[in-house]
Amino acid sequence: MTTKAKLLTTITAITLSMVVWSCASISVFSPEAYKQAVDLKVESLNLMYFATMPYADYEEEVIYLNTELDKAFEFSKGRPNNEISTEQWEILIDKEGNLLGGFLKRWETEGTLSEMFVTEMQILVSDAFDTIIGLESGKIDQSEFK
Repeated sequence: MTTKAKLLTTITAITLSMVVWSCASISVFSPEAYKQAVDLKVESLNLMYFATMPYADYEEEVIYLNTELDKAFEFSKGRPNNEISTEQWEILIDKEGNLLGGFLKRWETEGTLSEMFVTEMQILVSDAFDTIIGLESGKIDQSEFK
């Protein structure tokens, strides 16, 4: 075999290995993870609506939501080959970030938020949840192979 043929064979083998590995490194579809993301999207957007009112009036609801978000993150983190979805959850709930976690922290710090800010943030948070939901719904459902 010539050097050129060996190189081509090696490149083909590496490319094929990467394709197989990348397909195998994606977690399978989880109905529980999908439902969790959809439910938390609805709950989060509904609670955000009330951020124009005093945080103290909704503190228990925020604490509950944060707990449920933490559960979803931990569930995602515990699934094998689920790093991309886990990173999206981490970005969404980061209290120092610019999505839901940061929004809830800002509401707590400022007491109330403007209606325009809340509306704009709901759009961003909705899109972030849609990313997570889309990642999950795009995964292979193992039940289709049985």
